[in-house]
Amino acid sequence: MTESTSSKRSEDEFAAGNERPVKRSRLSPLARVESDDEDIDFDNEPTVIAHQTKASDLYLDTINRAILDFDFEKVCSVSLSNINVYGCLVCGKYFQGRGRKSYAYAHSIHDDHHVFINLETTKVYVLPDGYLVSDPSLDDIAFVLAPSFSKNSVSHLSSPALLSKPSYDLIHHPYVPGYVGLNNIKRNDHMNVIIHSLLHVPTLRDYLLLSNFRGKESELLKRFAGLAKKLWNPRLFKSQVSPHEFLQEVNRASAGKYRLEQQGDPVEFLVWLLNRLHKDLGGGKKKDSSMIYRTFQGELRSETQQVLVRSESGPNEKPRFDIDRESKTSVSPFLFLAVDLPPPPLFQDAIEKNIIPQVTIHSVLAKYDGRSTQESGGQLKRFKCQRLPPYIILHFKRFTKNAFVEEKNPTIVNFPLRGLDFSDYVDAPPDNLSTLYDLIANVTHESVAGTTRDKANTVWKVHLRAASGGGDAEKWFMIQDLIVEETRKEMIFLGETILQIWERRTENL
Repeated sequence: MTESTSSKRSEDEFAAGNERPVKRSRLSPLARVESDDEDIDFDNEPTVIAHQTKASDLYLDTINRAILDFDFEKVCSVSLSNINVYGCLVCGKYFQGRGRKSYAYAHSIHDDHHVFINLETTKVYVLPDGYLVSDPSLDDIAFVLAPSFSKNSVSHLSSPALLSKPSYDLIHHPYVPGYVGLNNIKRNDHMNVIIHSLLHVPTLRDYLLLSNFRGKESELLKRFAGLAKKLWNPRLFKSQVSPHEFLQEVNRASAGKYRLEQQGDPVEFLVWLLNRLHKDLGGGKKKDSSMIYRTFQGELRSETQQVLVRSESGPNEKPRFDIDRESKTSVSPFLFLAVDLPPPPLFQDAIEKNIIPQVTIHSVLAKYDGRSTQESGGQLKRFKCQRLPPYIILHFKRFTKNAFVEEKNPTIVNFPLRGLDFSDYVDAPPDNLSTLYDLIANVTHESVAGTTRDKANTVWKVHLRAASGGGDAEKWFMIQDLIVEETRKEMIFLGETILQIWERRTENL
């Protein structure tokens, strides 16, 4: 057999895929293609482009999607550096670099794992050869690592169509994008409920999903947008998301005030997060200076008057505003409205069980009707809104502290899920804006009697309206860390509500 005949048969067998070819030799210097700036390795190792190479030659059959998890910080498992990090698609570990002296290169030789993805650019390489892989079968991995959304896909997230076509993870478990569990890594459930609540506010959610933060934006903003995209990803490998990467940055940005291992107050975390996001988005003191202010900021008028003790007043008569006396009026912005609950009864009923009182939401919102007064520090105050934001955050003040203990008010607040009218609590609302608001998120607190918010005995839950809701077919989900359950509408107000987010109706009055 001649040499040419043998060469011809070898080429025919390769084309037919009958046997695995020997590894490709390095290309000549003329055939080498330098990588982009973002892919340049520390060792200046050039990238070799694989042309017309079969998947079997690139070890793509060794990829294990079931163990891939891109929710954690992108740092090398050896050097702990976050610069130029690659993920091994065989074992899921992270390594730095891909040159001859890099950790990823050594891992490919010692562990016989050959397929790596750049965690920044989502480009896939085969090591130690250095081939850049371009194969459509890898698109699902790149999408899980860095999900992207279009205006068209985002427009369907608030429509009933979202519920009619559930997504499926690798084990064919159905889930609804956006309504997936968040890992409670240690004691971060109080932060999980805030993450869910904010990422279900349509204007903020859409802004983050359509964002492409690649410049000088803060790391906190980038990671919050990344978490939003993972939470609403319709092509997840597993139907749950870990907020670890975002919460690690929260820990750094708050100088350790909000940590994974320490239980905290979700309202305090919400206030800090909103103000930090406002600042990171370039916001200032002016209204509408950031997405946060445009979404949540309203204006509140406050009237203050010194308490006057009258000799003719009875022992049980409360001080009241006197229109003939001087009062001080000021207007200030707000991001949420604090609501006071009436004190619970001190006595027990006939069967020696504590009486749990119930009040309507309008009775506690009367604080902002411009007539009801609050006495504090020798001053009388009354409030009324000057301008209502598109989304109103209500904080129900259940916890009080004294020198010895923290106490919780168990009063149940009755509220409608749709059509809450704020017209009594605002001065002259614009004719083209509705004063009717619909509930989209409801955060509740549960604890063993006598423990209030203490550590392991505390449970935070959030109720979320599914899609746009409405009518008898409206659905609500209850999410507690990894637990996601559909819940009955009638059961939502029975919890001890701490926080609510209300959405203004878009139709004109």
